[in-house]
This record gives sequence, structure tokens and C-alpha cells, in this order.
Amino acid sequence: MSTPPAMLWLPALDRFGRAHPLRRLLAQADRLHDDPRGRLGHLAEGFHSGESSLPAAALVREYLAGDAGDTSWLNADPAWVQPDMTGVRLLACGAMPLAMGEAEAFVQALQPAFAEVGLPLEISAPDHWQLRLPPDMRVPDFATPEQALGEDLYQHLPQGAEGRPWRVLLNEVQVLLHQHPLNAERQARGLPPVNSVWLWGAGRLPAQLHSAFAGVIGGDELLLALAARAGIPCQSRTPQAVAATQAGWLVDLQDLPADEVERDWWPAVQELARRQTLQFSFASGERWLWRPWHRWRFWRGVPR
Repeated sequence: MSTPPAMLWLPALDRFGRAHPLRRLLAQADRLHDDPRGRLGHLAEGFHSGESSLPAAALVREYLAGDAGDTSWLNADPAWVQPDMTGVRLLACGAMPLAMGEAEAFVQALQPAFAEVGLPLEISAPDHWQLRLPPDMRVPDFATPEQALGEDLYQHLPQGAEGRPWRVLLNEVQVLLHQHPLNAERQARGLPPVNSVWLWGAGRLPAQLHSAFAGVIGGDELLLALAARAGIPCQSRTPQAVAATQAGWLVDLQDLPADEVERDWWPAVQELARRQTLQFSFASGERWLWRPWHRWRFWRGVPR
């Protein structure tokens, strides 16, 4: 049996300029078929739960708060939306600069609206909020943040009679947040407003997970939650940990800006590439396989 490569997840390829040293390495590597399934599709492949989709809300709740239990959960992550000429665009979801005190103030303003429809709203972390769903409550299919980011959010909301109560609830949430004085303070400090929530990732905590990875290095809470539930080792993301990555491990740098990858992480990736077979997977779907001996393909230049 061949040794599995270490997996390196990176931002979209078009964020790396032609002068980026990554381009030279890719020119010497073997191009694989593109895989456009997106981040959550890759996570679902790497962590098998037996479900059709990952119950992201329950996994994150268990990882951060430890009380997911048998309850069904739904993410209601803080979000930033902005109207334009053609609709309302989702510009950010979670991963927003948000202090715990701010999160508590926003959630306190929203809790009565959610409680009125029987959905307690709880905070797991400043940028991770969840709804505790009633037993046997059916919820529509909600788009993931990566599906909706940058697009008209109403195209990604559940439609028809089943989706109408959720659309009404979301409108009420947006009115309450638009009026919240904290948003004026945030904008005065140059921070984006928290003027919506994004609902996604419904489900119960899986009884068990099986991972295709030997371990993971990353900073994303969902990835770390999956690793914890699957019982595989996980390490904080540091250059030293990346340089020492072993076969079969996943290194997740996908959420970082390309210039930060070059400035802070590329030396560690180069050190790893000298001794380890790597599969480079980009958020935009492109994939390459690199083997240490590929460095002798010196005749291969960066494609124009």
C-alpha cells in the first residue's frame, strides 16, 4: 500500500500572483482533476458520519460548549449583509471581529424574537451562535455560507410555504440588528456591522465519525470539531507544525490571505515539500500532486 500524501488546503488559486513561489512549485508538480465541491464537500468526504450532510451546528456546539447532547441544532451565525442595485449581498458570516460583550448584547436583543417561535438562541463563541431546535422539528435545506457569500442572499433562502416563516424571522432579525446602537459604534471604528444572521448546518451530533485523515493542523472550529469527534490528533496551526507534517495529515491554510501564506507560511511549506509528498487543493477546485523528486523537473517553467 502506497503512503498517502499530506494534504494542503489553500485559498483560491487566482489569489496567488504569477510571482508567488507557489507557482514555480506547481509547474513542477502533476496536475490532478479539479474538484469543485467546495470546502464542506471536502470535509464531508474526509469525515464520514453516515449522514447526507455535515451537522455543522451540533459539531461546533459540542466542541465549544460540550452540551450538544441529542438535541438538533442550527447555526445562526452573525453576518454582514449590504444592499446594492440588484438585491442584498451576504458579505461575511462568522469569522467577524466580534468581542464576547458585543455578541451578548446582540443576542440579548434577538432572543425574544427567536423565543417567540420556540427557538432558544445561544452563544458558543462570539462568532458562533446556535438555535436549539425543538424535538422532531423539520427545517428546510439552508445554503452554506460558502454557497451564498458575495451573492444575493434571497436567492439562497428557503422558498415556498416551508421557507416563509424563516424568511419572515430573518427579516425581523435584520430590523432589530439594523436598529442596534452597537452597529453605529462598530462602523465608527471601521468594523463591519452585524446586521443579520445566517442559518445553516442543521442536525444532531453524530454518534461517531470516521476520518480519512491521520490528523489535522488548522484553526477553523468546524475542522477541529470534526477531528475531536473522530478521535484523531489535531494541532494548532504554527509554521513549526506545518514543516513537521506527516503523511496522511491535513494542513488547512484555506482561510488565510494569499500574501500571508507567502509571508508567514511559505518557508514551512517549502521545508515540508523537500521530504513529503503533498496534495495541493485550492478553494477554487484545482489540485496538484507534488513529490520531492519533482524539484528536478527544472525544465518546467511557470505556464503563461
